[in-house]
Amino acid sequence: MAETIVALATPPGVGGIAVVRLSGEAALTVAAKVFFPHNAAKKVENAKGYTALYGKFMADGRELDDGVALFFRAPHSYTGEDVAELSCHGGPVVAQSLIDACIAAGARPAGPGEYTRRAFVNGRIDLTQAEAVMSLIDAAGRQGAALARTALDGALARRIQEFKQRLVALAGHIAAWVDFPEEDVPALAPEALAATLDEVSAGLAELIKNFGAGAVLREGVDAAIVGSPNVGKSTLLNLLAGFDRAIVTPIAGTTRDVVEQAVMLGGVRVTLRDTAGLRDTGDVVEAEGIRRSRRAMEEAGLILAVFDGSAPLAEADRQLAADCAGRPAIAIVNKSDLPQQFDTAAVAGSFSEVVTLAAGRGEGAEALGEAVRRVLGVAGLDPNVPCLVSRRQYAAACEARDALAEAKNALGGGFGLDAVSVCVDDALSALCRLTGEDASDAVVEEVFSTFCVGK
Repeated sequence: MAETIVALATPPGVGGIAVVRLSGEAALTVAAKVFFPHNAAKKVENAKGYTALYGKFMADGRELDDGVALFFRAPHSYTGEDVAELSCHGGPVVAQSLIDACIAAGARPAGPGEYTRRAFVNGRIDLTQAEAVMSLIDAAGRQGAALARTALDGALARRIQEFKQRLVALAGHIAAWVDFPEEDVPALAPEALAATLDEVSAGLAELIKNFGAGAVLREGVDAAIVGSPNVGKSTLLNLLAGFDRAIVTPIAGTTRDVVEQAVMLGGVRVTLRDTAGLRDTGDVVEAEGIRRSRRAMEEAGLILAVFDGSAPLAEADRQLAADCAGRPAIAIVNKSDLPQQFDTAAVAGSFSEVVTLAAGRGEGAEALGEAVRRVLGVAGLDPNVPCLVSRRQYAAACEARDALAEAKNALGGGFGLDAVSVCVDDALSALCRLTGEDASDAVVEEVFSTFCVGK
């Protein structure tokens, strides 16, 4: 970590301002070679933390730009090291020239996630908070960002620490009672031991249960809009998109390929996939579109099955409902502005939610959004509570839960406290990997390989 690293901390491209970040023991020394304060009496090397200077950026004796330098002194910085952030105008040529000047002055290019990795290594954050950084950057909606922010603030780390403290106390008591019988250590009542195991297991189960809903809020979901021809699938897509994304005509088979559009629906980022109408056809092109429709339906995390409320129930409608049974699916009875003939009760049993709307008149999007929230399990999720933010964390939490289940089985099966202790130790090991206290180099590499350069 002795090397000083440099990278663009803002997105590449044209913008008002670009920020070039330096971090390391020589961060201010490198900055002093490329940044010259407007006030010549000010020296970069002597700059205090949380201060800013205005000046000009230089390279090979020529002026690159004017701008502002911010200084952060170790350990009170993001990485825990000395940090200088150089803000120049946001043209890509200026920013890259400034980075090149920093490299010539002794810095090296930063790798993906290297700033956050240094923060982890220097004890500024744990691994749960490090993963929350990328979750916050990638968040697809406000609630997803709130979940990531809660984890970044340390809520998940504190919750896991509570579990570990209880298990450490339990393991210590068992070890003392087993190893030092002559010391008159109080025996553990089976009821008290089981209660502790149950309480920690319940806490882990809550985290595990909320992981799927949290992932939906952070990452979004793919949704297939399916149904027979002319039920209003493309009209629904256009309604949710807010513009004419798909061609709408009264001619069956107009949509022949999958049309995608990302929208915010009920606070969830949903990638809608408008598909070809499901029917038997001799048209080779349309048949290929229908095949793709069925594949999109199989792969979707959410199915929006559209039915024509103004038409009688058809066999194709029954088949579609049967195909949706057991899936996260919503029945959408469209064309509610016309006289109704559709037998909604005949298909309702195959769906978690049934929504009636009139897509052609722009009515019903809000009700559909609420149904989406309920089906995906995010309606009751509090973004301020601790939540697992990665599949690595989820796997570790499941491993800890399973180890505690084995501990309870050992206790109930009369295997003795030694067996219980081994299982408790396994649970503790999994929780330590979750927070990064006992993470291997391979696990750390896995976490930071998903990061962007500059963060």
